[in-house]
This record gives sequence, C-alpha cells and structure tokens, in this order.
Amino acid sequence: MRYMSSCGDSGAQFSEIIELNVGGQVYVTRHKTLIAVPDSLLWNMFSKKSPKELARDSKGRFFLDRDGFLFRYILDYLRDLNLVLPDYFPEKSRLQREADFFQLRDLAKRLNPRVSKENSISEEISQSDTEDGGQQCGSSGGLETLRTMSVSGAMRSPSLDSRKSGYITIGYRGSYTIGRDIQTDAKFRRVARITVCGKTSLAKEVFGDTLNESRDPDRPPERYTSRYYLKYNFLEQAFDKLTEAGFHMVACSSTGTCAYTSNDPNEDKIWTSYTEYVFCRE
Repeated sequence: MRYMSSCGDSGAQFSEIIELNVGGQVYVTRHKTLIAVPDSLLWNMFSKKSPKELARDSKGRFFLDRDGFLFRYILDYLRDLNLVLPDYFPEKSRLQREADFFQLRDLAKRLNPRVSKENSISEEISQSDTEDGGQQCGSSGGLETLRTMSVSGAMRSPSLDSRKSGYITIGYRGSYTIGRDIQTDAKFRRVARITVCGKTSLAKEVFGDTLNESRDPDRPPERYTSRYYLKYNFLEQAFDKLTEAGFHMVACSSTGTCAYTSNDPNEDKIWTSYTEYVFCRE
C-alpha cells in the first residue's frame, strides 16, 4: 500500500485509493468515502491516525477484524449516506451491531427495531381489546362465533393429503477467482439469482409473493416454466420454504469450468459454476 508523505494532518498521509481487508473480504474505496461521517470510527482511523498506526495484512492492506459480508452495506451507506437493503434482508440486527461498532449513529438509528416492536405491541393491544369486547357478548353469540370460526378455518386449511405432488428445481450460477495463493486468495461472488423450475401452481404455492414472475407472466397454473426466480439471494431461505411445504431434496448436481486469461501459470484462474437442487413432494 502506497501512501503520501505527511502534509500537516494525518489524513493527508493516505493515498486517494484505499484497500481494506475486512474479515477476509477485500474492498477498494476512496479515502474521502471512509471519512464521510465525522467522529465515526473510520473517520478517526483515516483522518486522525497515520498509516503506520493502523493494522495491515500480509499484502499491506488495512485490516479490520469485522464481518466482511456486512461491511459492503456499511460502505454503501458511507458513499451517499443512504441505506438501501435487499428485499427480505435477514441480517438487520447484525448490521445494526456493525453500525454501532463503526459509530455510525444515524445508520444504527435507522436499523433500530424498536419502532417495529412498538407497532407490534399496538397491534396486540388492539387485538386484546377486540377479544375483550367479544367476551362481553352473550354466551350463545360467543358459541355461534366460535362455531363459525371453526367451520371457516377448516375450509381455509386444506389437509396435507390434498396437496399436489410434484418436483421443483432451484438453481444458481456463480463464479470465483483463485489466484496464486490458491484458497487464501479465493474471491467469491455472491449468488446473483436463484432460478425456479417446475409447475407454475407448485412454485406459487411454495414461494408466494417472494416469486418473481416478470420473465414469464400470466402462466397457466398447470403449465411448466423455467423462467421464474426468487426475490432474495439466500439458498437456505429457499430450502426453508420448500421444507415447510413438505418437499425434500432428492438430487443435486453442479458443473464448473475454468477459463485462463493467458498462458501465464501465475495468472488468476476464473471459475464459473452452475448448481441445481431437485426437491420432491410425494
């Protein structure tokens, strides 16, 4: 890592482009991005200290022993001071912890679940008031209400035996680069899209509103499709949905190819892969 000679304050010692190693994940950003929020941890590190005072890895990159995956959202926030998270993001509590660590008070406040908890409490109070009001009615009316609820509940909840059998296949493409240091230098790219193949009615039953049908809209329920994909990028979340619907995995396969950009044996090797998981409900 190159850095400029001191020109008065510590911030002037850093180069314009900064390389970071955050928990094993490598990030490259501008110095001004890291000091975008005054009095934050990164602002203090890269404006009040000199490069010699900061920890580095074996390749000279500044090292932070934090969650490398979640740091991408910290960096996104620092770029324009705006928070944009993927749909169905399950790591808000952990991201809030990272925001607290990096002393990003506004970001931590936005991630604070207290508001949603207060809304939940309000809903519970309203529901309790409704139940209390129902208990004040006559006993015959209460029994009739319970009888009606039982009948309608039975109509809405189909038995497990009535669910249709079939297969659903989910797949994803991925790529990663392996450098000269093999595993220590592997750079993985996150799953970009999870595809869903199978009968339209089964796919909609399992994934519901989390299914993106934009590539094959208005597909009849009994037709098959291979053009659906999910609105989230977590395979485990898709597995949970399938398990809850009574599916179990029966097969999986993966293929990989390696592309060389040159004949130099020291050149990084780029691997691409495609993986499919087949689920069945009998």
